[in-house]
Amino acid sequence: MKEEYFKWYSPNLSREIEMLVFGHAGYPVILFPTSMGSFHENKDMGLIESARWYIEQGLIQIFCPDSIDKDSFYNKNVYPVHRIQNHVWYDKMICHEIVERVKNNAKSGKVAVAGCSFGGYHAANFAFRHPGYVSHMFSMSGAFSIKSLMDGFHNDDVFYNSPEDYLFGLNDNELWNMDIVLGTSNWDICFDANLKLSKVVSDRNIHHWLDIRQDREHDWPVWKEMFPHYLSRIKF
Repeated sequence: MKEEYFKWYSPNLSREIEMLVFGHAGYPVILFPTSMGSFHENKDMGLIESARWYIEQGLIQIFCPDSIDKDSFYNKNVYPVHRIQNHVWYDKMICHEIVERVKNNAKSGKVAVAGCSFGGYHAANFAFRHPGYVSHMFSMSGAFSIKSLMDGFHNDDVFYNSPEDYLFGLNDNELWNMDIVLGTSNWDICFDANLKLSKVVSDRNIHHWLDIRQDREHDWPVWKEMFPHYLSRIKF
């Protein structure tokens, strides 16, 4: 399984960013880490290994960028307005410095996005904010509101980065073309968040799969089962 390491200066973040890429060819999959996780977390925790067959067959190529959650949502040393601004810059980095460069590796001209826990939030938020770039969104035990991280602060950037809020008003036709999976379990700490987002997308008549696994914890073992299952939905 081919593995490459990249490090570059991001003009959107005004800092260096790191990323691992797995595979030599195939459908581009952007895989976000969990809360404050690093670019190598998904490898370290075995999620990449769970997708080895797809990678070695040249069906997918997985891009694992670093997170900046420590500087955005979880940075209690700066005001909330600066936390959300840092995330907006991160979103621009993902969009312009990664997705726009790899999306044409697929015939669709789009990418798949995925993530576990807070990585599921990042996947969902990026997909819904940029539906023209995303063909598949696989969230595993995600949550979809950032209001609890904003200490009561609210502005347009907070609203437009909380999918359960802004989805009510979106009318981009690409949303109805996206393959959306909300993976969770009845023991998941984010179970209610997934039920809530499922209702929001259902109310918009957006097709999706709410995958509820039974008696599984919010942890890597169930995510390693979900991820290869969800990858099988991509039309390679």
